[in-house]
Amino acid sequence: MTTPGKSLLFVGAFPEPAALERYVSADLALRLRALGWAVNITSRHPRRFGRARQILWGALRHARRSSAVCVDVYSGPAFRWAEWACAIVRPMGKPIVLILRGGDLPAFSRRHPERVRRLLASAATVTCPSEYLLSEMRPMRDGLILLPNPLDAMRYNYRERQPPLRRLVWLRAFHEIYNPALAMQALGEIRKNYPDVVLTMIGPDRGDGSLQKTQQAAQNLGLAGAVTFTGAAAKQDVPGLLAQSDIFLNTTNFDNTPVSVMEAMASGLPVVSTNVGGIPWLLEDGKDALLVPPANAEAMAAAAVRLMREPELAQTLSRRAFEKVKAMDWTAILPRWNQLLENAIGGEARAQARLSESFSARP
Repeated sequence: MTTPGKSLLFVGAFPEPAALERYVSADLALRLRALGWAVNITSRHPRRFGRARQILWGALRHARRSSAVCVDVYSGPAFRWAEWACAIVRPMGKPIVLILRGGDLPAFSRRHPERVRRLLASAATVTCPSEYLLSEMRPMRDGLILLPNPLDAMRYNYRERQPPLRRLVWLRAFHEIYNPALAMQALGEIRKNYPDVVLTMIGPDRGDGSLQKTQQAAQNLGLAGAVTFTGAAAKQDVPGLLAQSDIFLNTTNFDNTPVSVMEAMASGLPVVSTNVGGIPWLLEDGKDALLVPPANAEAMAAAAVRLMREPELAQTLSRRAFEKVKAMDWTAILPRWNQLLENAIGGEARAQARLSESFSARP
């Protein structure tokens, strides 16, 4: 049942309804509905220009009837969507809650500092999903609030992997910023030592040619029989897919606090990841993951081989990562969101800024 005066508009890039849970803001919207909030979402259009049109139309149509408007903020062309949405909402006097996302946002802010400061100043509240973004974006605005990317940690079947560790898994969208071809190159290096190692690659095609490039790399390296491409996976299927694997590879060139890595942590998969963006704020090399330089297939392969040769290390990393991710469960984060939004609607943005220190403690 919807509580009077509790209505929200979420603005960002959202997928089709069946896959909403794979996106943090969409998952948040669904959970807020269960708490009595009326929630509208824009946009679900799969293409960039269609998405921009729907965002503008959605802001015009729904913002006036909303108690507050939550806007995802990414770098690159998507940053303009947030600017446009806020320009529409601001004259209506609705409180705006900006949700900073994307590992490349700090670099974008250094290139466009005035645009970023102007957008952040227009909001009642600005949240960051990682300590990395919180630290990097502080020069753009005071009073940023840390609300970590959450997940339902208990829905994943945690177990420590037993040797032999021969099944690798990669979970991300096929896009150049996630460098999926690196996983293929690393697989080629690993199979020089362990020719029975296989790789499963899970994720949708974002249409920039990365999927085709990765598939071609598999052909060129003679790995076609060692790789399975599953395509996009529904949220409810991810725990089962991860449960069938032994080591998780994260190959991205830019990152913040990726949900896919958190899902691996919740599943007990030892993680080998590039050491970029917010990753070293989420994971510590040698303590709860193995971190390697970006775009370095030899280093990623060597880290995976180390786990195969040292299964006790793999189990230790898994245990420590699981303890960390449990603190980011929805049961801990959703009440914070509910409080923040109620305060924003009540015109208590300044009070929220004073709460930032307590919200900024490591979960």
